[in-house]
Amino acid sequence: MFGWFREKSGSAAAQRLIARGNRLERDGRLEDAMRHYRSAVEAAPRHAAAHLNLGAALEALGRATDASQAYEAALALDPSDAYANFNLGRLHYTQGDLPRAVELLGKALQRKPDFPEALVVLSSVQEARGELEPALAYLQAALRLRPAYGGAQRNLGLLLARLGRWAEAEDALRRAATDDADAQYWRGNALVHLGRPEEAAACFREALRSRPDFAEPLCYLGTILVEQGRQAEAIASLGRAIELKPELADAHVGLGNARVAGRQLEDAALCYRRALALDPRLLQAHVNLGNVLADLGRQEEAMHAFDAALALDPESAEARWSRTMSMIPALRESPEELARSRAAFAGALADLDRWFDASRTERGYRIVGVQQPFWLAYQEENNAGLLRGYGQLCVRLMQPWRRRHNLSPAAGRAAGRIRVGVVSQYFRHHSVWNAIIKGWFQQLDPERFELSAFCLSPEQDAETAYARSRAARFEHGARSLEQWAGSILAARPDVLIYPEIGMDPMSVKLASLRLAPLQAASWGHPETTGLPTIDCYLSAQDMEPAGAQANYTEDLVALPHLGCYVQRGAEQPPAALDDLGIDLPSPLLLCPGTPFKYAPEHDRVFPRIARELGQCRFVFFTHWTQALSGKLRQRLERAFALEGLDFGRFVTFLPWLTRPAFFGLMQRADVFLDTIGFSGFNTALQAIQCGLPVVTLQGRFLRGRLAAGILRRLGLDELVAQDADGYVALAATLARDADYRAQVRRRIEANRGLLFEDAAPVRALAQFLLARVR
Repeated sequence: MFGWFREKSGSAAAQRLIARGNRLERDGRLEDAMRHYRSAVEAAPRHAAAHLNLGAALEALGRATDASQAYEAALALDPSDAYANFNLGRLHYTQGDLPRAVELLGKALQRKPDFPEALVVLSSVQEARGELEPALAYLQAALRLRPAYGGAQRNLGLLLARLGRWAEAEDALRRAATDDADAQYWRGNALVHLGRPEEAAACFREALRSRPDFAEPLCYLGTILVEQGRQAEAIASLGRAIELKPELADAHVGLGNARVAGRQLEDAALCYRRALALDPRLLQAHVNLGNVLADLGRQEEAMHAFDAALALDPESAEARWSRTMSMIPALRESPEELARSRAAFAGALADLDRWFDASRTERGYRIVGVQQPFWLAYQEENNAGLLRGYGQLCVRLMQPWRRRHNLSPAAGRAAGRIRVGVVSQYFRHHSVWNAIIKGWFQQLDPERFELSAFCLSPEQDAETAYARSRAARFEHGARSLEQWAGSILAARPDVLIYPEIGMDPMSVKLASLRLAPLQAASWGHPETTGLPTIDCYLSAQDMEPAGAQANYTEDLVALPHLGCYVQRGAEQPPAALDDLGIDLPSPLLLCPGTPFKYAPEHDRVFPRIARELGQCRFVFFTHWTQALSGKLRQRLERAFALEGLDFGRFVTFLPWLTRPAFFGLMQRADVFLDTIGFSGFNTALQAIQCGLPVVTLQGRFLRGRLAAGILRRLGLDELVAQDADGYVALAATLARDADYRAQVRRRIEANRGLLFEDAAPVRALAQFLLARVR
């Protein structure tokens, strides 16, 4: 508001009183200033400046009605006065009388066209009326008059954010250089939309320093923390946002995302349902709920969630994509579902491919990898045809993004060592690191190969530190697609290896681009990728069937033996069964697979073994997705009932055990029963390390032959069954015959050194890379 002394006609006494009032007002003594202005009005009732200054003081004291009367008195004396019109117009805007505000502000600008403050308030009036483009024009005019006007820059940034013009909004709010909480919050929002989460988080924190109880920055800061893998902080931030503003639906969605990251899927589903109760039109909550329900094995409910999202927005690419990927169930109820689910997926994938026409393809990169046909690998069928269609779609959708960013590998290779980039989220204690990646970093000759590690996950442990120590270049953390692609290209890799593709979104996006002249995948996820951008697949001779090339869209490279250099694990001290709180009868048959590795086609082998033995105990483990373990349990109960056997007499489900407890149980068990169709590798190795005999059924594909490769390498071919009858007979024989079991244990003890620290696969990999690159 404007209330300063202006040279106008009036008594000298009134002018002196106004001048003293101005000084008092600058000192913050508003009541004293107001009394001086009132005295000036009494001394010179027709002196407009006295009324104007009195109005400004009254407004500052919160007496809006009295202030309005004072401004009206000033305008009665001088109707064209720019400052009186401005002050009264601004007051009418704050009171919601927008037509009167427009009239008065217009008069102020007629008298004084170079009046940026009036332009800013007039912009606010137009924004309140929903006239966003005129509001924008007034702010731009104000900034032409005064480019360093921080308040106008702030309002411009907020308005541009409302218009979805995020880059311009961020620029304006940065120029405003204000610590105002709203401005910092909206700048953070703009940075989120621009793919700059670290800067966005800093803005949200700045907003919270000014206003600690500001729910929205707490919410979106929590969302960023989820993406950074900082789950405890994320949950605290999102929980506080919900405490402050329970109706903030986005906070419930964010908390659901945090629960998903923490593998608490049931809790996540509740969070998404709470969000939808608050706002049924929240598209992302429907999609996220569908994804969680699909992973919980509640496929029909998942489809309803995706359909609800598509009813809200038929153009939602993410809802269509996720719905298609969820056609393959996480855990099948019956063998008959196999053909139905594959046909449904094939049809939906073809429809999705057609839906992505030229206009939709431009934005398709955003959804590549958000959900993947992960569960397809757990069906013992040749998936190369289905995955080829999926992979071609992924690559097609990534191409417009690649062209926009002008991303291509450097032409020709630099002299010197071969540059090998490894892209994975598992540079830490994990089965993919332990079985595959670590051996490369240990054994590839640094004189000939320069290793770069691109660690997509923010999680770190001692293995991460080891990888860093062995890499010429190590980059990690939560980054955008553009940042990761730029980092990889800056390293100029001759070869880019993805140890697993199909287990996280970023690896699929990156693998769908051409970032190196030679790109390879390996068997961290033991299935072909289907991506035309992946040239070869690094596998193992001992684990591939004859004619295996037909199972891959890539060129198959079968490295010697088990295809990997694995260190012998540290000896684990045995844990007593008493410590586990269980008292299990012999013979004890360990079944450590995750629920989705057990196909319904093979459920009957367990009651058949039980019938052969008469007395035994099968030990399964409750997965962190307890709903899937529950479904598996129900299937097995039916299988035992069909054989006329009491399920409870033969089967125990234990909680997921710590590593020492699991090793203790393996040392106590009699037989390790490998999963059929999707075999175990790390768990089979652990069993061998404990001297525990393993029974497996050799599958048709790599993923069903992992334990068979281990046993053949040990010279224990007789423990590799060729069919279900052989599997049942082998398990029963081992469990029943203690002498034979002891003999097998001795042979394991004598030969298991063959499995560990085998340099032949890495030597062969080195020779392959040298030949292909040079």
